[in-house]
Amino acid sequence: MGRLLLRHLGQTLLGTWLLASAVFLLSRAGSDQVLQQAFAAATEQLAPAASAADVQASRAITRHRLGLDQPLFYVGRTPAGGWQWRGWHNQYHQWLQQLSHGSLGTSFRTGEPVTQRLARALALTLPLTIAAAVLAALAALALAGWLAAAPRWQLPVRSVLVLLQSMPLFVIALALLLLLANPEALDWFPANGLTAVADAGNAGRFSSSVLLRTLPQLVLPITALVLSTLPELTLQLDAALSYELRQPYILTAKAKGLQSSAVVYRHALRNALLPTLAQLAELLPAVVAGAVVVEVIFTLPGMGRLLAEAAAARDYPVLVGGVLLVGTARLVSLLLADLSYSWADPRIRWQA
Repeated sequence: MGRLLLRHLGQTLLGTWLLASAVFLLSRAGSDQVLQQAFAAATEQLAPAASAADVQASRAITRHRLGLDQPLFYVGRTPAGGWQWRGWHNQYHQWLQQLSHGSLGTSFRTGEPVTQRLARALALTLPLTIAAAVLAALAALALAGWLAAAPRWQLPVRSVLVLLQSMPLFVIALALLLLLANPEALDWFPANGLTAVADAGNAGRFSSSVLLRTLPQLVLPITALVLSTLPELTLQLDAALSYELRQPYILTAKAKGLQSSAVVYRHALRNALLPTLAQLAELLPAVVAGAVVVEVIFTLPGMGRLLAEAAAARDYPVLVGGVLLVGTARLVSLLLADLSYSWADPRIRWQA
């Protein structure tokens, strides 16, 4: 089993590396646009009557600072249309060396190390996404179990879940903001106070103490993420429970005099979890993707907002670092899914 675990881990790491490499190469292929933006920012300090030599020198300094004065890859096309070996001194090889030392380069936009920007954003995104994923999973388990024990509520609750599932995440987030953080409706949660979280993150002062003080500002973002992921999990688990409750072993359990809740949670739920585990594996990546929308709407300085701003500014080192983190989250979720399958049904064994 240990060898299969290592093989599965290696395959996923290989896929993550290939994805990050593709994003890096495609982003650097458009380096001319990045250079134009960086050059425009660098030449703002020059006098309007700067000479052509000063402009060329500024452009060369900017290209060297961004690492764009080297070839992109080990091989490249020649003007004649052939292929030529570029050598080891290229942008991709330098990126691999930095990655092996735990460095993701520097931001094109701010010149700050990418690892520092990602770490500061993760200080908010990790509690936000983990709390939303755990609450959504627990709520789905409780709600599906309650529906199985109370069949008369299945039709209205399923209708509400289907309606909620049809609503996009940004609609749910905006509805919560307008209904629960609006002085003209229900002023239960602060709306303007959300900027305090953003100010703390932008100033580099975001920490666990700041997180505890800003918990009221995080209630609505977490609720939006939970409401967007809860319907699919609950409907799938409810359908699996309905199938299991029609099996012969359930009739045997009822014949022993067990209560409906005991039959559901002790016997049917464990077997019903098997088809739901695949959705649970996708839950964490889905919540991370939803954090992009939620953090933009609620002005939270997390990973989603950072990647959205990096994409708008073509800050490619930050984008590549974000792809690696999302790939890592998917790696962890797939491993947890495999372990959960083995726990839920001991008859399941990993196959090579």
